[in-house]
Amino acid sequence: MTTSRLPPAVFTLKQFLQRQKVLGLYRSMLKTIREVPDDADRKYLRNWAREEFQRNKNASNQDAIRMMITQANNHLEDLRKSLALAKS
Repeated sequence: MTTSRLPPAVFTLKQFLQRQKVLGLYRSMLKTIREVPDDADRKYLRNWAREEFQRNKNASNQDAIRMMITQANNHLEDLRKSLALAKS
């Protein structure tokens, strides 16, 4: 009897690449949040990011996922701009 070595939930290539993009975005967001000087703000932003990503973890609609990635990228750019202004 032949058994498959693949896990039960195998992603398509498109899903896999999208998942990698989301994970990279999450890492970038956490890395940028580490640069926030105030401890309370940093903790708030870290919790916010974690909650947002966890809340949308089971999303399966590809269009909705693309929209969420775009929104997250916009939030990340806004945060980076705010940090740059604060440092200058």
